[in-house]
Amino acid sequence: MSYETILLNVEKGIATITFNRPKALNALNAELLTEFSAALDEVAENKDVHVLVLTGSGEKAFVAGADITELAKLNALQAKLFAKKGHDAIGKLQGLSIPVIAAVNGFALGGGSEMALACDFIYASEAAKFGLPEITLGIIPGFGGTQRLPRLVGANMAKEMILTGKMLSAAEAKEIGMVNRVLAPDALMEETLKTAGAIAAKGRVPVRAAKQAVNSGLNVDLATGCAIEVDAFALCVASSDAKEGTSAFLEKRKPVFNAGYEG
Repeated sequence: MSYETILLNVEKGIATITFNRPKALNALNAELLTEFSAALDEVAENKDVHVLVLTGSGEKAFVAGADITELAKLNALQAKLFAKKGHDAIGKLQGLSIPVIAAVNGFALGGGSEMALACDFIYASEAAKFGLPEITLGIIPGFGGTQRLPRLVGANMAKEMILTGKMLSAAEAKEIGMVNRVLAPDALMEETLKTAGAIAAKGRVPVRAAKQAVNSGLNVDLATGCAIEVDAFALCVASSDAKEGTSAFLEKRKPVFNAGYEG
């Protein structure tokens, strides 16, 4: 499928979706959200894809937020439908069974931060800026920012960011636990793809099981989370990935994974 507002590339088990509205700083409009959702479906259906990377085109922005030219024209009902469209797309992103890495190359404001927060972790360029500045427009975050940010950095820090609308540098975002690594701009994609490649080389079954166990466990008590882990562990042990991994260890060779359950 061809796209107008994003680029989709698949190579060596890694899919890369690039937000591609550089003249608008890759702002999220209805068309982009529709195409992004379709691209996520394409990625999910491609059994050769083990990891997804998100980034932005141009040198200035990952995603600068929602497209204000569209937002300013909406009535209450239209705004609700637009927010729902964003939530659906970003929820689909977070719900992918494969790992997702955000490579934030510039401004990640409003919907850009919300998009990155739905990824499994974030690598950022030294030039990146993060923030939820909606309050300065007389509104609040509408694509999950009030929910995902406090779960990641804590309620107090999230409320300070949301209520002031301030921007954080990449270093500041790393300090509060929002970002995993801060990299030189010219090293961002290289290092992101290196990590993606390391993950893609692992067995599909344990990678997916680990992601699901962590995400499911965050929403339950510890005992229930540990029970989720036990079930996931048992399923992994029954997989061909586990048989290959343990055999390779015992035979002192590098494993070659061919993910899937036996029988």
